[in-house]
Amino acid sequence: MVRPQFDAYIGTDGVTLDASDVDLLRAIDRTGSLSTAAEELGRSYAHAQRRVVELEEAFGSLVERQRGGSGGGGSTLTGTAEDLLAAFERTRTGFEGVAAVAETVLTGPVVGREGELATVGTDAGHVRALVPEGDGVVQLSIRADAVTLTDPGDTPVPEHTSARNRFSGPVQRIDSGERIARVSVDIGIDDPLLALVTEDSREKLGLTVGSDVVASFKATATRGTPVAGADR
Repeated sequence: MVRPQFDAYIGTDGVTLDASDVDLLRAIDRTGSLSTAAEELGRSYAHAQRRVVELEEAFGSLVERQRGGSGGGGSTLTGTAEDLLAAFERTRTGFEGVAAVAETVLTGPVVGREGELATVGTDAGHVRALVPEGDGVVQLSIRADAVTLTDPGDTPVPEHTSARNRFSGPVQRIDSGERIARVSVDIGIDDPLLALVTEDSREKLGLTVGSDVVASFKATATRGTPVAGADR
């Protein structure tokens, strides 16, 4: 299972509500107290209070605070907060659907080695990867979140970047979520190279099906495992 480096979030007016904020709001709802919620989450009360204020300035009233009395005080979530949490869950569900099976697998023999870094001959071309042991046939797993897409005219030369693995090709498919898109790039083999990009990045690059792109990824983000019983 791939664990992408993208997190679901909802943003407005330069403020983003992420999973950490959701945990805080749910803890307030569960405990009925901002201070208890902060303590439960291992956060300072001042920091939690400040964060709630920041979120409310962007999204509107989220927490109703009642002063103590015969029945005691407490905090409850507003309807706005409930709607916001529901929207976050929809965003996260959409993200998980886009990110599923977000890796590319290539197979080939080790054709060169410098310590733990090996050069593997795949059907798509040579790939530099972390292959700790052996010189036989290996299977490479390339995380989609480790693949960077650039316009061919804006791609830095290999000497100026640590992402030495690169393949060019047209965009074959785009699976969009609310915040993240999974982009399939045709690199001349049966299975496409997968990349995860934010929707903002996709729009800035002007990515559509058929767009020519350069897909780059670091050797250290590419892991190889020996294929048992395979011959070179």
